[in-house]
Amino acid sequence: MTFLKKLLNLNITIQIAIGIIFAVILSLVSQEWSSMSGIFGQLFVQSLKAVAPVLVLFLVISALANQTNYKDSKIQPIVMLYIFGTFSAAFLAVLMSKLFPINLYLNTIDSVIEAPKGINEVLRNLLYKIVDNPINAIMNSNFIGILVWGILVGIGVRNASQTTKQTFNDITKIITDIVRMVIKLAPIGIFGLVSSSLAESGMDILSQYVRLILVLVGSMLIMALLINPIIVWLKTRRNPYPIVLIALKESGLTAFFTRSSAANIPVNLRLCEKLGFKKNIFAVSIPLGATINMGGAAITITILTLAATNTLGIHVDFFSALLLCIVSALSACGASGVAGGSLLLIPLSCGLFGISEEVAMQVVSVGFVISVLQDSTETALNSSTDVVFTSAVHSQNG
Repeated sequence: MTFLKKLLNLNITIQIAIGIIFAVILSLVSQEWSSMSGIFGQLFVQSLKAVAPVLVLFLVISALANQTNYKDSKIQPIVMLYIFGTFSAAFLAVLMSKLFPINLYLNTIDSVIEAPKGINEVLRNLLYKIVDNPINAIMNSNFIGILVWGILVGIGVRNASQTTKQTFNDITKIITDIVRMVIKLAPIGIFGLVSSSLAESGMDILSQYVRLILVLVGSMLIMALLINPIIVWLKTRRNPYPIVLIALKESGLTAFFTRSSAANIPVNLRLCEKLGFKKNIFAVSIPLGATINMGGAAITITILTLAATNTLGIHVDFFSALLLCIVSALSACGASGVAGGSLLLIPLSCGLFGISEEVAMQVVSVGFVISVLQDSTETALNSSTDVVFTSAVHSQNG
């Protein structure tokens, strides 16, 4: 009993790692038991399917209802950098996915895949999803329709009373707490998913996870060490690497272990103060960055979505990929403050290509398997970039 209590008190990343190890051991001991354990994975995926549509709806409403006015001269430059950086991350993810295509192990036997034949069909599908009614959108997990209704309601709530805004905030908090409860089941769910997958496909499936991790982490490292420095240099015409390396060491390393951009805000504030940045800039840019600067999340969403299209044989042309970058960048901004937030928004981008929720949630579950490294690296990139981009705005105003 004491051992079980200690196990439950461990960091969820360690719990997931233990679940994967147990899954590998079980698959080596008994294939029959491995196959039977798949029920835990199916229940986990079903739980994600239940909460994701409602979560996306209220996250968008709450975010827009409480949106800050970004027209202030001190805020606008950093907002533009955050948006451009997040879009650049998504575009980089597209290039990496084309250079290193990934195939996932997905069960598509019972799923009907209506693959679009080009950008015209993608746009047509997008328009049809946009005009769906809200109840139907939630019932059928039409994430595009949910996003649009979330935007419309969120804009309307901005003009409502403070009581109404607080009500939506409270509902969002309740749903977020429910999501956290579901995420706590991730170690058991991952155990079931990995063990059943190993029983059906053998150890070869582990190479799929390794390749996916390498492409994801590699993309985030390129973003941190190449793309971000280029963006800063274009804005300041100064050598960006001293601040990039300091940010990675003092902000990124802490964020890697905390796995929370919000929890890393005090670390970033202290670092900005230590570096001599103007307080009227970093006091706004750092908390703001923890909310909307989500380059790592955009990379995760884009790469896993394109891995799904590659697995299903769906051709993604240049303009469709560009549309995916926009959707990934915008949806990534809604990933903050939610455990596994970037993974739960993957069905939104998968919907662009006619991928069913059933298949999209299998992609999400693959993301949870590799989240041991993916989420930590993603948070390290997001948080360190807040400091890097703040330095660029400070240099320009200094």
